[in-house]
Amino acid sequence: MKRYKYRKQFTYNKRRYSVYADTLLELGQKYEKKLHDLESGVEVINENTPFRVWALKCIETYKTGQKPVTRKKYVSRVKCCILEYIGHRPVSDIKPMELQQVLNQQEGKSKTQINEVYQALRFLFSHAVENHLRTDDPTLYLQKPTGSHTGRRALKPIERAAVLEVGKTDRRYYFYLLMLLCGCRPSEAAECQGRDIIHEDGCYMLHVRGTKTAFSDRFVPIPDELLKLIKRTPKMAYIACTRDGNKITNYDRLWHSFKRQLNIHLGCKLYRNKLIPPYPLAPDLVPYCFRHEYCSDLARKGVDIRTAQKLMGHSNIEMTANIYTHVTKNDIKEVAKILNR
Repeated sequence: MKRYKYRKQFTYNKRRYSVYADTLLELGQKYEKKLHDLESGVEVINENTPFRVWALKCIETYKTGQKPVTRKKYVSRVKCCILEYIGHRPVSDIKPMELQQVLNQQEGKSKTQINEVYQALRFLFSHAVENHLRTDDPTLYLQKPTGSHTGRRALKPIERAAVLEVGKTDRRYYFYLLMLLCGCRPSEAAECQGRDIIHEDGCYMLHVRGTKTAFSDRFVPIPDELLKLIKRTPKMAYIACTRDGNKITNYDRLWHSFKRQLNIHLGCKLYRNKLIPPYPLAPDLVPYCFRHEYCSDLARKGVDIRTAQKLMGHSNIEMTANIYTHVTKNDIKEVAKILNR
């Protein structure tokens, strides 16, 4: 990258911009042109554009087929996992080693998340090359770090009891009750509002406004233990919300808080407000286990698999069948124990 002798930085509409030149006269001319372009509504993209500006412009331009919910998730992933580290750097100045370090930050995360970050980097820089912002693609030889694969499983009785008990103690934790008792996905639980509680023919149902698949938008029955907690939720208020009444957006922070309270409930000791190992809560317990448990409940109670597919919002019945088969195997093991006794 060429090194210029002079640089001028300025702020326009709360965003920082820079211009570079070899002489003061050229610097002044470039500054006036840049300012004119900004005032005219023209977004100038070149090799010195901050990567944050390029990334958002690139997504807006090329990801036109995304649904709003998919776009929101994609942009959030890019901001948190990529722009946080290199968003301030000029597009042409970012080295392959820096991108490998960005990707290495995802080590230990799920394989899905690592792949999403990797694909986003490939997408953004391949289009940067295509638009002549770079002469090379620094993502060609990136190596994905080791990821984790967390299995979904049904809850143990003691875990289920703890989730139900702790879940009642805080409006934020209703998020997990919606997953466990109504089969919501995390994004669906966050969107549920009082208007989604429907009363028809003496039955209370929850309208889950899912968008992941064509089958996601559905109605599911609300168990009495959950109905008692959420029945009086104002129509436009979120069922699970922060203390200020806002929608849950930071799932990681919420899970950290909930997991801490579960450990305390299960008898974990504290020292200076910190948990002391060993932790009673199993390390493989993740929020999606609650949705798995909901499907397992349907199987145990004899709900037809086609009905279960609709209640889960699965587009493919094989996804439902995998959980049903798992429950059946567990039932066979229980029968074996009874026969042995």
